[in-house]
Amino acid sequence: MTRAVVHAASGHRLGASDPRQEGPADLRLVPPALAAWAATALALGARGWWTAAGVAACVAVAALLLAPAALRTVRAPLGLPAARRVPPVGGQQRLSEPRQRQRQRRRRRLNGTALAALLLCAAAGAASAGLHGADLHRGPLPALADQSAYVTAELTVTSDPRPIRPRIRGDHMAAGSVVLDAEATRVTAPGGAVTATRTPVLVIVPTGGPGGSVEQWQRLLPSTRLRMAGRLAPPLSADDRFAAVLRVQGDGPPPITGPPTSLQRTAGDLRTGLREATDGLAPDARALLPGLVVGDTSRIPPELHDAFEATDLTHLLAVSGSNLTLVLVLLIGPPGTALLAERRGLAPRLGITLRGTALIGGGLTLAFVVVCRPDPSVLRAAACGLITLLAIATGRRRSLIPALAAAVLLLVLYDPWLARSYGFLLSVLATGALLTIGPGWSAALQRRGVPPRLAEALAASAAAQAVCAPVVAVFAARVSLVAIPCNLVAELAVGPATILGFAALAAAPLAIPVAEALAQCAGWPAGWIASVARAGAALPGAEVGWPDGWPGGLLLAALTALIVLVARRLPRRPWVAVVCALLLLLAVLRPARLTRVVTGWPPPGWTFAMCDVGQGDTTVLAAGDGAAVVVDAGPDPELADRCLRDLGVTRVPLVLLTHFHADHVRGLPGVLRGRA
Repeated sequence: MTRAVVHAASGHRLGASDPRQEGPADLRLVPPALAAWAATALALGARGWWTAAGVAACVAVAALLLAPAALRTVRAPLGLPAARRVPPVGGQQRLSEPRQRQRQRRRRRLNGTALAALLLCAAAGAASAGLHGADLHRGPLPALADQSAYVTAELTVTSDPRPIRPRIRGDHMAAGSVVLDAEATRVTAPGGAVTATRTPVLVIVPTGGPGGSVEQWQRLLPSTRLRMAGRLAPPLSADDRFAAVLRVQGDGPPPITGPPTSLQRTAGDLRTGLREATDGLAPDARALLPGLVVGDTSRIPPELHDAFEATDLTHLLAVSGSNLTLVLVLLIGPPGTALLAERRGLAPRLGITLRGTALIGGGLTLAFVVVCRPDPSVLRAAACGLITLLAIATGRRRSLIPALAAAVLLLVLYDPWLARSYGFLLSVLATGALLTIGPGWSAALQRRGVPPRLAEALAASAAAQAVCAPVVAVFAARVSLVAIPCNLVAELAVGPATILGFAALAAAPLAIPVAEALAQCAGWPAGWIASVARAGAALPGAEVGWPDGWPGGLLLAALTALIVLVARRLPRRPWVAVVCALLLLLAVLRPARLTRVVTGWPPPGWTFAMCDVGQGDTTVLAAGDGAAVVVDAGPDPELADRCLRDLGVTRVPLVLLTHFHADHVRGLPGVLRGRA
């Protein structure tokens, strides 16, 4: 076959010599990564001897699979005769039967080696989970927790403090609290016995009483040392990554006995500088911008957080690899151009070499980990960001699947608790969907006339939503109908807000006025994102209830697959696509007249209605066109607001609260939301 024929048969515009063309995806690392992930998740909930037996069995079977190859290697002679070949027939070289058998044996050996590698990775994952799980049974804390003992403990903080929203319990509201992860290093039992240990605990500090200060607790940095007294309790679930819960008595300031490390102080100073730079912004932008940049959600009010949940935009509030990717794209340019002579981005314009660009990118990644804290979730985000960086540099998305599998394998071995983390699962699924499903969907949309950039954005959002929505339904028991359009619209502002926010973060230690000016510029796109979340969540059909648990997730996955199969045939029948789009639009908008025809609610000419608000009461009396008198507000602002929207109430001339129990008054903000 001539060289021209080879080029023509390659199927690529530049022929077989195109250095950037891709072959089939390399999936060899995927099974070992999945095996380690599954074995780690199973081992975390198993007894120690079961884990040890499973590890021993995997290692033994792997050794049996690898032993013949090792023996052949030891006994192989130094020289082998050349393989005998049968004379060519018809111009083609045909292997002899012994050579064919040799190839078959080699293929079987490779399959055995691959299975051995899979078993060894599973054994490593289970062993890592067993060793980390042993920390939960170390020292006296587990036994003291079973006795609900009152102890004094010296602790080292290992996470950022997290405020817990007050909850309604019966007819009263439980006090607010702050929780933080810590490692107990020294425990004084009720009898006075002092024991040195290294046991992970969860600390719960009440902050609702007089003298409680949420801000003081939230300013605590990881690696800070505390001395606290409280009552121990066992963890609520066997899947928890701590051995006991320490419920602190009293609500005073944190009793600090040792400062944080210099690394954590540096990270804390940068985060504090960003918060100071955003102090003058509008409330939504002030709350949201630190979350977009470094995952600092301490200022986000409950109603804004609920809006982000309803529109599936909560990934913007967590530390994500996309934050780092945006900065790296600004540095090295769009995908596929970093290795070309005509590369783009700031680096070539500033005269930075390709090697220098790589070093700066690595430094930015390190700074990202330092500022956002080197927790496992941050390391996961940095790994995903580096994978995306590799895609930007090479433009080869298929070659990134082995990189993603390697990142999963290393992260699960480093922190086995990630194997049971919904956040880790969602991150891996979203990244995998962008690398595998997204390009194909984008190409299909472009073939049907969709502009390339819009096709890429739509395909990425749809692919991530398709694989992540079933997992979200498992623990949230809901499905968002506005997630894809809200993500598309919000994505327009994510890039500017994140880049300007990082610039404000870097400028804050040097010149706070410059940081404030940058934060003002970043506040506009951040406010836009918050407005998108609030507007999407305010739609009557923004989300629908769904069965929870894994049965509900599997049901949604099957429904999603069915929708994808149907969508592939819709372009041949445009009228069917138009009808489906209209039905979805009606389901989201839920016009009052249509809703009344379908459900019978609210009845025409209604004068008295009782809202279903769960525990508590809300009664509505009609008082003219769009007006109503409301008696009690129930416990949940969202339920109260939804009921009044369904009834078409836009004005509330009178609110009557019969008594001041939480299940009658906590929903008042929902009654007043957007109503005169």
